Amino acid sequence: MAKEIVGYIKLQIPAGGANPSPPVGPALGQRGLNIMDFCKAFNEKTKDLEKGSPIPVVITAYKDKKFDFITKLPPVSFYLKKAANIKKGNSTPGRSLEGKVNSKQIEEIAEKKMEDLNAVDLKGAVEMVKGSARSMGMEIIK
Repeated sequence: MAKEIVGYIKLQIPAGGANPSPPVGPALGQRGLNIMDFCKAFNEKTKDLEKGSPIPVVITAYKDKKFDFITKLPPVSFYLKKAANIKKGNSTPGRSLEGKVNSKQIEEIAEKKMEDLNAVDLKGAVEMVKGSARSMGMEIIK
């Protein structure tokens, strides 16, 4: 018999940095889930990833106070900022340029993120990453 799902919790937590403080504690506490069990499991699963990289996680809460979670890869913006060596994207894209990325870097990012993107093939994924770069105010070099 399948477990009854109470709901889903979507969070973005630094790799290896889950602790009971906000946003993790309040989000899990509302559902009555064991916060420390989640923190230990998440930190164990993300220990091999780059320390501090933002990891999107989807937690499935069940009626019997148990949970499962799925981790995804960091957002495209994280990879773009890393490739361009900038701290944050431009607040006014289109007016001024913040950083530069080349086509090879964009293709590498698209290959990494292919499983999380809603693209049919690599060409579509590359176009999605280019769109993210433009919206962050980055210049795309051929």
